[in-house]
Amino acid sequence: MEPSIHMQHQEFEPPEALRDTIKCFWHNTRKQVASTSAFEVQPDGYAEIIFYFGELYTLAHNGDLQPLPSPFMMGLLNHPAVFYTKTHLEIIGIRCFPWTVFDLLGLPSGKNGVHAFEHPIARLQTELNPCIAAGDVPGAIARVTQYFLDAHAGIAVNSMLFKAGVAMRQANGTMPVSQVAAAAHATVRTLERKFKQSSGYTVKDVSALMRFEQARNQLWRNPGVNLAGLAQELGYTDQSHLSREFKRYSGATPAAFARKAKKGKQAVSSDFVAFVQA
Repeated sequence: MEPSIHMQHQEFEPPEALRDTIKCFWHNTRKQVASTSAFEVQPDGYAEIIFYFGELYTLAHNGDLQPLPSPFMMGLLNHPAVFYTKTHLEIIGIRCFPWTVFDLLGLPSGKNGVHAFEHPIARLQTELNPCIAAGDVPGAIARVTQYFLDAHAGIAVNSMLFKAGVAMRQANGTMPVSQVAAAAHATVRTLERKFKQSSGYTVKDVSALMRFEQARNQLWRNPGVNLAGLAQELGYTDQSHLSREFKRYSGATPAAFARKAKKGKQAVSSDFVAFVQA
């Protein structure tokens, strides 16, 4: 029997001072009334820091469910990650641009997907617990925001990476590396070195994820969209190029994802596509 899950999702825009680093803060609640349920997180062009309250598991190599630490980090994913929960679950997430978050927190670049990390930010968990217990989501978001404002004040943000990121986002991942470098006032070689150093990925890798994210979001919102038209709109060579890239990141063809989206939207009635019922 499929578990009954009620999901609520809210996003909070960061203050102006953090918009070069953080895409948004978000809160997700999953109320469940049955046994263990699985959900998958689709790749996109961001790194996420996840604080959770309740139970959250990943599958260990031996097939057992292994509890995740809180907080944990999801670096850029290049395939879906599957998580499991057995109880009511709440999540506070920080969705970060991958070329800035590791510098901001003084962490090594996040080439690997889901991973634990040692950092003073972990102390926030005990400060967030009472907010979540009291249902004070704005209070929890305010505390996380203040932490990042304090961290941001202590570093010089790399303006080359920021300019490159802005250009890539505006072009939805379709801009050639040479043009990204020109927008960042850097040589291709310097930009690639700094980008790889900061995010663990190349400009091309992150651009491909951004473009996949656009395709995924459009398919979620409009599962009946014409795939050939979508491929052209997003700058893919043709429909088969879109299908190959889509399957590479999501593990499913665009048509299969669209079917899942149709079913998922009936269940959750939401634009939120990071979590899809597995």
